[in-house]
Amino acid sequence: SDHMENIYGYLMKYTNLVTGWQYRFFVLNNDAGLLEYFVNEQSRHLKPRGTLQLAGAVISPSDEDSHTFTVNAASGEQYKLRATDAKERQHWVSRLQICTQHHTEAIGKNNPPLKSRSFSLASQGSANSPGLQRRPSQNAVSFFSVGHHRLSTGKRVPIMQPDHLVDVREMMSQAEGQQRDLIRSIECLPVSGHLTSLDQDLLMLKATSMATMNCLNDCFHILQLQHASQQKGSLPAGTTINWLEPKISLANHFKNGAAQNFPAEINKPASVREEQSVAEPCQLTREPEEISSDEELEDICDDKEDDLGAVEEQRSVILHLLSQLKLGMDLTRVVLPTFILEKRSLLEMYADFMSHPDLFIAITNGSTPEERMIRFVEYYLTSFHEGRKGAIAKKPYNPIIGETFHCSWRMPKSNVATDVGGNLSAHSTSEQVTLSKDMEGQKELDYYTVKFVAEQVSHHPPVSGFYAECVERKMCVNAHVWTKSKFLGMSIGVTMIGEGLLSLLEHGEEYTFSLPCAYARSILTVPWVELGGKVNINCVKTGYSASINFHTKPFYGGKLHRVTGEVKQNSTNTVVCRVQGEWNSMLEFTYSNGETKYVDLTKLSVTRKRVRPLEKQGPFESRRLWQHVTESLRDGDIDKATEHKRALEERQRSEERLRAETETPWCTKYFLKEGDGWVYHKPLWKTVSAAQTQQMDTN
Repeated sequence: SDHMENIYGYLMKYTNLVTGWQYRFFVLNNDAGLLEYFVNEQSRHLKPRGTLQLAGAVISPSDEDSHTFTVNAASGEQYKLRATDAKERQHWVSRLQICTQHHTEAIGKNNPPLKSRSFSLASQGSANSPGLQRRPSQNAVSFFSVGHHRLSTGKRVPIMQPDHLVDVREMMSQAEGQQRDLIRSIECLPVSGHLTSLDQDLLMLKATSMATMNCLNDCFHILQLQHASQQKGSLPAGTTINWLEPKISLANHFKNGAAQNFPAEINKPASVREEQSVAEPCQLTREPEEISSDEELEDICDDKEDDLGAVEEQRSVILHLLSQLKLGMDLTRVVLPTFILEKRSLLEMYADFMSHPDLFIAITNGSTPEERMIRFVEYYLTSFHEGRKGAIAKKPYNPIIGETFHCSWRMPKSNVATDVGGNLSAHSTSEQVTLSKDMEGQKELDYYTVKFVAEQVSHHPPVSGFYAECVERKMCVNAHVWTKSKFLGMSIGVTMIGEGLLSLLEHGEEYTFSLPCAYARSILTVPWVELGGKVNINCVKTGYSASINFHTKPFYGGKLHRVTGEVKQNSTNTVVCRVQGEWNSMLEFTYSNGETKYVDLTKLSVTRKRVRPLEKQGPFESRRLWQHVTESLRDGDIDKATEHKRALEERQRSEERLRAETETPWCTKYFLKEGDGWVYHKPLWKTVSAAQTQQMDTN
């Protein structure tokens, strides 16, 4: 009863990206089971600015810091709040959870579960088993508003709960009892002395145990919802389920390959009819196209992904989507809602990893193998932050099979770091090989050109190939990536399966590298991106290697976006460089001679890529292919963007079915399959080798 007292005080409430955090006066009304807030304490006698029903709500400490927590109501509405310190957060979270539990149980008593459910429980043991003693509020049916209309037979159809869910519920009931005993033991400690109830470690243990049980209950609840949705076909006619139902029809959002209900052809925009039309395989030109960098213009597109309004408005859609998913489920074939999309293709996102071409070109200017490896690590670690457009985690378009993206960068030669001695790598006369007529015309230019091409080479599994080269410096990079995404509860994990190869032809060196995993965290509040995992960079010829760890944030404490790594000489196992910092802000490089170098990524100049105008792009080039989706997203017309996106996906499925019926294999345009990987059809190492052979024949 002491814990059921009304509490009040100031908390910070997150509104949106524009308004940000604001101080508001909150009141916990235990009698009514309400969390109310006012502009300030003086306006407490007025009508509340906002009210949340706590029955059926989930109160969760945030993993962002030790001050933030969220209150997720059963209606789908959510408050993101921040206390002044960890102790105050724990105070509010504890009182809110007690109030929530009390009022949720009250609803469960007033809405008892169906008697027919005892059929599946009776076989599990006696009436004294923990599974039969669980609180009615923890029953999935009590969270639903289930209205039965009398059937002609006068009978109800039972909803049976799987045996494995009963077993899980029994184990969770035991864990909940142990957790309550733990909390009671901590709260019974004295407030002063050697070990007190306010000890920081005990408060952290208390909060962690509560958060763990909340997470487990959330996961179990999702499983119950999924099972209940599978049983909907067994409910009597007229039964309604009103909990977390979507406000719009979502059937086609989540079932890739399902029949699409498009409006009549005459009502479609011309752009949609064009997208949905199916091209015959013989009409598709799969011959590689040589893109001249002279046709490309500096990119003026600047789509910053900083709008969270659509995500907040569509929270019920996200909750409905989550209820359809299983933990660990592969999301490759799940069509996600349009409003969470970035305004660019995944292929273009890969290009943004080359936004510092000066650091890329400077790799080959290193005077020693050690320096070249360190320069590659520096370039590698600075390539990720520009690949993210803003702090909000949104998803780029899934590339259509056969989709391509081309761009280039021009970098003044004076901006590229040379070797320690100040000289560019010396070239003998025999090395000054004429690679092409294009290069002859560029000898006197005062800039380097880096060209980039990417292609979606496979649909299932989704594999992308990309290639970049600087002909003047005889260096290129080839990579293939299979993006495999999984549902992890309140986050989504993306594994980047594949390998990259950097070739420095002037030195005869090849560097193999992998990519880290990416995670979209806090997908119900303000989603943000985190990188995690260990990657390796190796050069067999020189014997140098690098090991880089992207650290995910611990549940409590720790920094975001932390990265550590080291470069060593394998033969002697000598570490020649260590690196630490954050991959999106500040990096610190410490060398074997004791020198230290700091790289502030927020101040690094970003070179804009050059892209052909839309009217000169081919029909399968990313920006032209997705132009109507992108325009609709810019205009904020989610429904129109969804329609254009569906048309593209349906065209891809139709073409795939046609190829299957005619047994016509898909032919890629720029990349060839070699073993388990994909290689650009005309890589620079082949061009240089052919040119050198021709030079020798001429001599």
